[in-house]
Amino acid sequence: MENLSGSLIIKAVKGSGVQTVLTVPDKTTANGLLRPIAADCDLRHVRVCKEDETIGISAALSYSGHRSLILIQYTGLLDSLNAIRAVAVDYQMPICMMVGLLGKEPGVLPSKSKRYGVQIIEPILDVMGIDHQLIETDDDIHHIAPLICKAYETSSPVAFLIGRPPVAE
Repeated sequence: MENLSGSLIIKAVKGSGVQTVLTVPDKTTANGLLRPIAADCDLRHVRVCKEDETIGISAALSYSGHRSLILIQYTGLLDSLNAIRAVAVDYQMPICMMVGLLGKEPGVLPSKSKRYGVQIIEPILDVMGIDHQLIETDDDIHHIAPLICKAYETSSPVAFLIGRPPVAE
């Protein structure tokens, strides 16, 4: 069985220059990412109440040259679509989102998932013109740092879709 290493994801995030991770608890990434990030002295961890708050905070941080990553669940992305549309897309801000696909079957493409909410994430991101990358195994992690750097270089949003719970080491 393929694994997804939380520590390798965190290493890639740090390698991209991210200094702050904004989070709303996410069952998919809690053990492998959220807890290790909260304990990591090299990353500032900011807990927020609602996912749409992370969008404005991330945009504000980018104005001071500070890179951030948003860690949320797909239901929070869906709940935040207006903020994402306005800030990330209309105002062309480098909003970097790592989105847990709760309930997605490992090895199954999001579009083929039995969960309707998971099925619609990629088409919504496509319509909004948001680059996205499925991160499901360690072989996918190499996409993280370059896409975060591209987001900040081009002032555009990006979403990483976490397709299975990352393993904590």
